[in-house]
Amino acid sequence: MHQGPVSGFIRHHFRHFNAATLGEAADAYIAHLTKGGKMFLTMAGAMSTAELGISLAEMIRQQKIHGICCTGANLEEDVFNLVAHDFYERVPHWRDLKPEDEQALLNRHMNRVTDTCIPEEEAMRRIEGVILEEWVAADRRGEHLFPHQFFYRILGSTGLRKSFQINVKDSWLYAAMERDLPMFVPGWEDSTLGNMYAGHCISGDVKNVHTVRTGIEYMIELADWYTKTAKESSIGFFQIGGGIAGDFPICVVPMLRQDLERRETPLWGYFCQISDSTTSYGSYSGAIPNEKITWEKLGIDTPKFVIESDASIVAPLVFAAVLGW
Repeated sequence: MHQGPVSGFIRHHFRHFNAATLGEAADAYIAHLTKGGKMFLTMAGAMSTAELGISLAEMIRQQKIHGICCTGANLEEDVFNLVAHDFYERVPHWRDLKPEDEQALLNRHMNRVTDTCIPEEEAMRRIEGVILEEWVAADRRGEHLFPHQFFYRILGSTGLRKSFQINVKDSWLYAAMERDLPMFVPGWEDSTLGNMYAGHCISGDVKNVHTVRTGIEYMIELADWYTKTAKESSIGFFQIGGGIAGDFPICVVPMLRQDLERRETPLWGYFCQISDSTTSYGSYSGAIPNEKITWEKLGIDTPKFVIESDASIVAPLVFAAVLGW
């Protein structure tokens, strides 16, 4: 496999501790794909606002990722960045902000995510206006679609294209739309547009709350996808952060094996988590992989890695190694 300057640097310098784990996890990722395996990515945190799309989009285009589970925030924030990047503001001194500074940002309708402020009007309200038309139209037709399917629709239309402010090659959701990548977004209602959708249901703009499909239906879809895909390939699990984005999809295996008694369902064939959570049994985000054996998510022989570091640093490096950059 081609080894570019970034992956070459990793292999020469990252020899111990978390650095060594990063390289080992990337090597095992490559080996999993080489053997015909598929990789499922889960994404928590604020990775879209951290512009992970710059590397993640290429992973999708090169078929190094075959399905994604993400939070509603990551789903929408990639599109916010796509249409409003020029209006974003970075706050380098974000650790020193006082309550008065935060209030001043609010007064300007700038919503802060760590060091980055998302402009409400140019990002959130612009997308709300575009996607509301799709929600209302689907509602009138009696259609029921998942949140990501509505995003795929607006990204695939010509109407929104004139608003793009970054190269689409740096948008991971655009890359996913082009490939019609399987997508699962548990807890979508816990997002800006999820809140807006609830508001439009309350106001009566959308008559049927089930116009946008959510939670349990996503799990049913995931079960179907996993069952069909696992018949052909081992499926790996690459987890960024913790929370619902990771816990929701990994549970599909014990659900299939135990609740549906489909004992032939294979366990996840690879596992890697990037986390800066304190290691702790009983904590999902901080649990070590071996604890997942007792829940019948991973097996004794499943390749398992935990990289204890900042995902905004680590994930692009792993992707670079997998891509041979």
